[in-house]
Amino acid sequence: MNLREQSSLIARLLHFFDCCLVVGYLWALVYWYRVPWSPYYTRLLLITFVLCFISFQSFQLYRSWRGWKYFIEFVVILKAWAAVIGILLFYFFVFKLSEGYSRVVFLVWSLTMPFLLFFIHVTARKALRKIRSNGKNVRRAVVVGAGELGINLVKEVEEMPWSGIDVLGFFDDKIDEETVGDVYGKPLLGNISAINGYLEQHEIDYVYIALPMRAEKKIFTILRECRSLGARIYLIPDLYVYGLHHAEIQSLGELLILNFNPHTEWKRGFDLLFSLVTLILLSPFLLIIALLVKLSDGGPVFYRHRRITAAGKSFNCLKFRTMRVGAANELSKILAENSKLREEWKHNFKLKKDPRVTAIGRFLRRTSLDEFPQFINVVRGQMSVVGARPIVGDELNNFYKESAGRYCSMKPGITGPWQVGRRSDGDEYEERVRMDDWYILHYSLWTDIKIIIKTVYCMIIGKGAY
Repeated sequence: MNLREQSSLIARLLHFFDCCLVVGYLWALVYWYRVPWSPYYTRLLLITFVLCFISFQSFQLYRSWRGWKYFIEFVVILKAWAAVIGILLFYFFVFKLSEGYSRVVFLVWSLTMPFLLFFIHVTARKALRKIRSNGKNVRRAVVVGAGELGINLVKEVEEMPWSGIDVLGFFDDKIDEETVGDVYGKPLLGNISAINGYLEQHEIDYVYIALPMRAEKKIFTILRECRSLGARIYLIPDLYVYGLHHAEIQSLGELLILNFNPHTEWKRGFDLLFSLVTLILLSPFLLIIALLVKLSDGGPVFYRHRRITAAGKSFNCLKFRTMRVGAANELSKILAENSKLREEWKHNFKLKKDPRVTAIGRFLRRTSLDEFPQFINVVRGQMSVVGARPIVGDELNNFYKESAGRYCSMKPGITGPWQVGRRSDGDEYEERVRMDDWYILHYSLWTDIKIIIKTVYCMIIGKGAY
């Protein structure tokens, strides 16, 4: 019997091991902190083992994690463990047993246990990935639909050899198997109606349906006729048609709906915390900058410019003023007199050597310190710390076009992939749009943290800012 056939047994053993680890770790902490053992702890171990056994299974910790990101598994572990701790706290409260336990032991145990569980799961996953990379513990799959969606699926699988999924080929009605030998290096196994016979004759683990939504009759037929033929069936939603990766299934009463609004609740919490800490820590420094801007020519400290935020709404984006008073009225004259500057403004909406910039303004732009008042915009809920570039309405209409809907699905950021990539050195505006698109489609907490770190580095070296 090979590892592939024993996968369910491995999951059950890991489940049992996790429960034993939880109670064993509690026992070790009690011993480590030299807390006298009592019947209370014996009872707690038994209750905890049962709760973990139920909770871990209920939250599906032992599902197949092939192709999933580690972060998602960690979140599931946190939820399962939070359920256990919540029930234990309720148990202590109802029976008034909190005095029978060491609060230090319970606190250390409850806070560190999910990280220990995650470490064990990561170790197990890495071991399985190593085994799969060597061609063992492999799941065989076929793809129904040889269009762009099906090809994208195969590309994703091939970029993850550790997932242990071997795509054997495609089924499709629109491609003639007599004239087309393969699609993206995979053989065309037949038309869609032939999949039933293929599943009966071959041992297939996964069937991925990668058909467009309009092919609902074919999809329904596959679901009706193939679910009893030994393979697990997965439908790949054709969400790329709508231009967003972050769509999620929700319910409205008894109806299922697709939410195309990015899930940004965690992002708002991170933005608010990061911005408040930054404003508080740097407040003396920001006050000095404000004073220098005021003393330079007596004009206002802040410059307000209308920019686009989520849902296409506009807001006043704040910056430390870097140009002399009345600079907005001078722009048309400058562009009319200099064709080179006019062409630069047409492409970038900025001028590298803008004659309107003050001495202190030049320094602020070079170090990107003029952007710091935008943390106030973040606190107000108008911007994010990391996101697409804040743009004006003309830019949205003239350059973003098909990407306009994606852009308006999220708040713009103080920094982003463009600022830490090419920054203002980029000559092609289309490249900026592509970078904004990339972020909106792939944002995550870890991506935001990496961009923030890169931003600090770019500020120190002054790369590309003007």
